[in-house]
Amino acid sequence: MTYTVLIPARLSSTRLPGKPLADIGGKPMVVRVAERAAQSGAARVVVAADAPAILAACAAHGVQAVPTRADHPSGSDRLAEACALLGLDGDDVVVNVQGDEPLIDPRLIDAVAALLHQRPQASMGTAAHAIDRVADFVNPNVVKVVTDAQGLALTFSRAPLPWWRDGFAHGATQAITQLPTAPAPLRHIGLYSYRAAFLRTFPTLAPAPLEQCETLEQLRALWHGHRIAVHVTAHAPGPGVDTPEDLARVQALWPALTAAAPRA
Repeated sequence: MTYTVLIPARLSSTRLPGKPLADIGGKPMVVRVAERAAQSGAARVVVAADAPAILAACAAHGVQAVPTRADHPSGSDRLAEACALLGLDGDDVVVNVQGDEPLIDPRLIDAVAALLHQRPQASMGTAAHAIDRVADFVNPNVVKVVTDAQGLALTFSRAPLPWWRDGFAHGATQAITQLPTAPAPLRHIGLYSYRAAFLRTFPTLAPAPLEQCETLEQLRALWHGHRIAVHVTAHAPGPGVDTPEDLARVQALWPALTAAAPRA
């Protein structure tokens, strides 16, 4: 199995300005992400950067990077440009590792890449893990995924899914105090694999009404008839970095978590 990891990196961030260059254990975060991804089985790891400062940071640490436009509306558009720059197309497999996930599990990257070899009918692959807390089940920031018998996604939603028929038996305003048991709810992990031909086509597809309602870009693929394979892992991923508070938490966790063996 041969695949390429692409890491989209955008310098502008409203909640954490200069996020890709934030220090994690003495190196810029985007470099730490690339180093973690390099521990996977990927043939190469490439940062798709929108700013000279990111390119310079990668060059200083021996990380391959390509310059991409600064005006892309989404990470998928940035990845599509990177695919073209690298000459990736057809059934070439690309894994999108977010540039704010310095604790990403290398074995999880391998597992998501392998989905496209195991599921020839799928254009994309992703990951999920079981939800074990009611607070996560009802949290709209925790995206849920429901799969079919072949492990292909049926839908993604910010709503509590799956929902049992008698969940509101005592009224819609009753507080949710339990989780459904069959099937167990799954939390979506924002790690994606793509066939390069599909990735280069994806930004040209019309946005889906359900995508716009839920603000979930992956629903566009389902809307247009593409299948998404889902790897269910037993382990929740390490925390990502969106805010200064997240950064402080990851900085504190970095030494202990990176010393541990990676898990799938």
